[in-house]
Amino acid sequence: MEGRLSSQQIDQFITQGFVRIDNAFSAEIASQARDILWNDLGLDKKDPTTWTKPVVRLGMYPQEPFVASANTPVLHAAFDQLVGVGKWLPCRSMGTFPVRFPSEEDPGDAGWHVDASFPGADPADYWEWRVNIHSKGRGLLMLFLYSDVSEHDAPTRIRIGSHVDVARALQPEGEAGLAFMELAGKLGSMPEREIAFATGKAGTVYLCHPFLAHAAQPHHGTEPKFMAQPPLLLRDDLSVNGESPVERAIRRALM
Repeated sequence: MEGRLSSQQIDQFITQGFVRIDNAFSAEIASQARDILWNDLGLDKKDPTTWTKPVVRLGMYPQEPFVASANTPVLHAAFDQLVGVGKWLPCRSMGTFPVRFPSEEDPGDAGWHVDASFPGADPADYWEWRVNIHSKGRGLLMLFLYSDVSEHDAPTRIRIGSHVDVARALQPEGEAGLAFMELAGKLGSMPEREIAFATGKAGTVYLCHPFLAHAAQPHHGTEPKFMAQPPLLLRDDLSVNGESPVERAIRRALM
C-alpha cells in the first residue's frame, strides 16, 4: 500500500522513538493554514519590527486546512501501523500553536518535558496532568510543520531514545503515573542521549512515541516558525502487553 511505513521505519520508531514523514500534507494546505494564523496574530508578516515577542501562543483550530493536514491517507495509514487499526481518533482540530519568532529573548518555555495524557485531581491544572506506563489517553506525540524549519528556525529538540528511560521511570508508578512536573523533574537524571532536530519543509510530520522527551529552543533564523504539537487521541486503551509498535517499545524498555 502506497505511503505505508517500511519495516525499517517501524524499527526506528521502536528504538529511537520517532519517525519523520515528508510530504505528509501539501505545501498548499500549509500555506492556507499560515494565512489563518497570521490573521489571528494581528502582525505584519512582511514587517519584522512588528514581531516583538519570541513566542505567541494561539488556540485550537478546527478550520478545513488544519483538519485536512491531519487526515491524509499517508498519516492515517501510519496511525494504523503505529497505534493499531481502530484504536485512534481522527484529529478534528489542530493546536495549540506556539508561533516562534526570531529573537534574542529567552522564550521561557525551552525545558525538556514529556507531554501529559490525562487529567489529575484538577482537570483545569495542566501542570497536574499525568502520564502512566500504558500512555493512558495518548497514542502519539505529533509535530506538524506548517512552515519550512531549518536548524536555525527553533526546531523542536528530540532526545533520541528517551522514551525508553521514561518508560522505566513510569513502571513503578502504576496506573496513577506521574504528573507533568514530576516527570519533567526526573528527566535531568536520566541517561544522556543524542539530540535530533525536527527540521523539514512545510508538510513534514514527526510521529513520536508518547514518552519521548522533547524541548523548544530560541529562534535564530529569519522567518517565523509555525508548528502544531497535537496528540493522537485514543479510542481504545493501550497496554504494555499489546502488539502495536507504541506498546512494543514500552515492553522492550522494561525487559
